[in-house]
Amino acid sequence: MTMQTHTNDQAIAAAFVAARRAGSGIASYPGIAPATLTDAYRIQDLALSLDGRQVVGWKVGRINPPLSTQLGSDRLAGPIFADAAVIADGQPDMPVFADGFVAAEAELLLHVAPGFVGPIPTDDAGTRAILDDIRLGIEVASSPYPGINAGGPCVTASDFGNNAGLVLGASLVGWQDIDLCAIPVSTEIDGTIVGQATAATMLDGPYGAVRFLLANLATRGIDPSGGLWVSTGAITGVHEAGVGQKVIARFGEYGDVRCTLVAAGRRDD
Repeated sequence: MTMQTHTNDQAIAAAFVAARRAGSGIASYPGIAPATLTDAYRIQDLALSLDGRQVVGWKVGRINPPLSTQLGSDRLAGPIFADAAVIADGQPDMPVFADGFVAAEAELLLHVAPGFVGPIPTDDAGTRAILDDIRLGIEVASSPYPGINAGGPCVTASDFGNNAGLVLGASLVGWQDIDLCAIPVSTEIDGTIVGQATAATMLDGPYGAVRFLLANLATRGIDPSGGLWVSTGAITGVHEAGVGQKVIARFGEYGDVRCTLVAAGRRDD
């Protein structure tokens, strides 16, 4: 890696961390955009170091063809910070970047139990064996940069995977015996249904997202042994929204999760 590349990476990471801390927007991408996922995760790792907050989980997002072929991966990952992971109690307020990109996603949240050191499971049964909880949830996708998704997966990954928070709903009782891919899921914004689907449309499903994430972290030298949440991917789609809107993710007979999107302010960390 050249000094010019390192300087560019540092500038991008610092710009995103500063904007997220200030709750402000970034009108244009703050440097030369990464061309590969390796480049993107290098920036993300620098930003993690600069940010310094505790990470309690990771979001997993899908990369569609033909970019999945070009980039060598059909998924991407980004960190979820402890202070942005909220246990749902009614309809909690979730901060988003009003001058950036804002969306909400209905997701299943799988928790890798503390103590995992490998090997990475190769099938769903092996993946279930390393989990200790599954919850219903909403990923709040937001970035200070409004063009984050339009810029492609590498740009998305470079700014924490476009994650701004996680709403953890109720535990899925008896999850060991439930077909996660058969649960009917819908997303509502301000009372209007904006998407309906099941996790059966999501590559190799929620358990596959866990396997991807563990492999991604291993490649980057990140230790998962403390336990972590995996927000396994947008089931009904990535639904753009705005400040003040109310989001409900419904999971059939198993319940729903709610939040209200509010403007992010300055953090004091």
